Amino acid sequence: MPFTRTTATAAALVLLVAGVAWAQQAQPSGRLAYPAAQKGDLVDDYHGVKIGDPYRWMEDLDSAGTRAWVEAEAALTESYLAAIPARDAIRKRLTELWDYERYTVPSVQSGTTFFTRNSGLQPQSVLYVADSPDAEPRMLLDPNTLSKDGTVALSGISVSDDGNWLAYSTSAAGSDWQEWRVREVATGKDTEDRLEWTKFTRAAWAQDGTGFFYGRFDQPPAGAERKATNFFQKLCYHRLGTLQSADPIVYRRDDHKDWQFSPEVSDDGRYLVIRVSTGTTRYNAVFVRDLGDPAAKVVELLPDFDANYAFVDNEGTAFFFRTDQGAPNGRLIAIDTRNPGRAAWREIVPEGKDALVRVSLVHDTFIASYLKDITTAVRLFAMDGKPLGEVKLPGLGAASGFGGKRGEAVTYYSFTGFTTPGTIFRFDVAARTSAVFREPKLKADLAGYETKQVFYTSKDGTRVPMFLSYRKGIKIDGNNPVLLYAYGGFDIPSTPSFSVANLVWMEMGGVYALANLRGGGEYGEAWHEAGMFERKQNVFDDFIAAGEWLIANGYTSKNRLAIFGGSNGGLLVGAVLNQRPDLFGAAIPAVGVMDMLRYQKFTIGWAWASEYGTADDPKLFPALRAYSPLHNVKTGGCYPPTLVTTADHDDRVFPAHSFKYAATLQAAQGCANPVLIRIETRAGHGAGKPTAKQINEAADRLAFLVKSLGMQTPKF
Repeated sequence: MPFTRTTATAAALVLLVAGVAWAQQAQPSGRLAYPAAQKGDLVDDYHGVKIGDPYRWMEDLDSAGTRAWVEAEAALTESYLAAIPARDAIRKRLTELWDYERYTVPSVQSGTTFFTRNSGLQPQSVLYVADSPDAEPRMLLDPNTLSKDGTVALSGISVSDDGNWLAYSTSAAGSDWQEWRVREVATGKDTEDRLEWTKFTRAAWAQDGTGFFYGRFDQPPAGAERKATNFFQKLCYHRLGTLQSADPIVYRRDDHKDWQFSPEVSDDGRYLVIRVSTGTTRYNAVFVRDLGDPAAKVVELLPDFDANYAFVDNEGTAFFFRTDQGAPNGRLIAIDTRNPGRAAWREIVPEGKDALVRVSLVHDTFIASYLKDITTAVRLFAMDGKPLGEVKLPGLGAASGFGGKRGEAVTYYSFTGFTTPGTIFRFDVAARTSAVFREPKLKADLAGYETKQVFYTSKDGTRVPMFLSYRKGIKIDGNNPVLLYAYGGFDIPSTPSFSVANLVWMEMGGVYALANLRGGGEYGEAWHEAGMFERKQNVFDDFIAAGEWLIANGYTSKNRLAIFGGSNGGLLVGAVLNQRPDLFGAAIPAVGVMDMLRYQKFTIGWAWASEYGTADDPKLFPALRAYSPLHNVKTGGCYPPTLVTTADHDDRVFPAHSFKYAATLQAAQGCANPVLIRIETRAGHGAGKPTAKQINEAADRLAFLVKSLGMQTPKF
């Protein structure tokens, strides 16, 4: 065994805190008086390297010691933030601007249109249905009625082909766990159907509307729902009007505990297409079952896990896939299920210089979305691959949507940018014209801001793009507060998007910078692979170089440069904070993966091994150890003001990551700069968070930056 525990404390660890009166006091040195956190003597052996884990006890979220520490930290953080005069003004302005209509891209089934709308400050968006695109919509489902505090969110919807039935899932307090129900569209009444213990799955309806396919896990042990690892997903079929316990298992693989199944039924209703994935790797397999033959078995159409294959549609036995097999930037191919050998594959749209990120088939037209220097370009192709021109977008930004069925004449998409709230367009595929379907109106002069894209050079000479957004006319004098954000991982591109919090930041005179680091999906798979495994340091180097460029080019100075990132981006912030604490004036690592030696031991963390590797691998352990935020904090170092954020119900990135990291950084801090942790209650990794919680979190984040960067209290 490469990983063993050598010692552990036998007695229960007790947290010593004498109330919370200390929360508003500071030590004579100017340092905050942090809650005492008992250090254990547990040491682990990684391939002969002994590494201590003194705060392992914090992994027991429900222990008396952890709860006491959390409460004490919450009191300290609240007292600190409450003393910042800017916080109330910022919260008020955020609330004013957040109060605008927001819509999702509609989907259409049998002429019936479904979309969500938030009137502005509703905790959760409401699902509406309209009998035609121009008809008056009616409310179909209001998740705000499902809980008193607005923390039950609508997390997934799927409508039967005839438009009669809605399968919808909800999640509570931000958890990844979903519970599925079924509602009759005509009456708005729920059936008795209930499905539990599902996550990371869709509901794929059979064409006749009698039921749907979905993935589920076994029920975790009582008390471990937010911590236990999730393996052995099963693909099941639920027939309406039956108990979940009667759902037959369509496919399972007990020999591959990490396989996960995402079902989709082809538009012609003939085939069940199963995307088989292992964690977050881009490599996947594709299995198919002929639904027209009750005796048909699941056929392993693409079994090799050698590339990414995204099913687009089919024409009889010809299946269309977007893939990066043999094409890092992506291409569109056709595979005949009767002769699936690679020699018989047909290339419909070849690889180009831009990354092909999505393809749909509407009105016998392939709608292909590309990333061209991080902004969306949408190109049209005939069934034989003949180019048919581009979709004219409103400007440089990000477009998403373009779903629908092959026989439909129209589709919908959303367009957004740093100063453009998501606007919904209706696109007539035959006429090649777009018309506004829903356009939000904000109480702000969005024309008073500008965005530009720059390119800078990273440590190894790589050219990296970065967006800069700010109020027109600012002086480039090295004195602007800058908020630098990035993600850099999992093949996920960071594209332009609108944020009320970022707009308020710019109203306050700040510059918002988005760096497109390696590890993301901005330039295809080669860009992604350059930031994986032992090459993860490239991501950190890219981020550090972005900060250095902003300073060298007069946008800011070290004391006015703040960094922010969430999840994998929280890992990013924690890593660069250890490597270059001198470069930044403030840091906000949110819901971050901070313990790179144990992350795979909690919930779905094992799935990230395809991106990071694990400490169980002696070849990758040194790289993980070298950048793990938790394990590279230096005692006595002077770290910039830091606000760690997490949530008590985060079952994606286990909150103990942030608990242990914050305790370690507080104990190590060698100067008076504050190290705080903000722990949201009844919230998870971020999805489904009620509007009020989003506003309060943004207010706290911006207030912390105002104080840390020496900004004046804003006057809006």
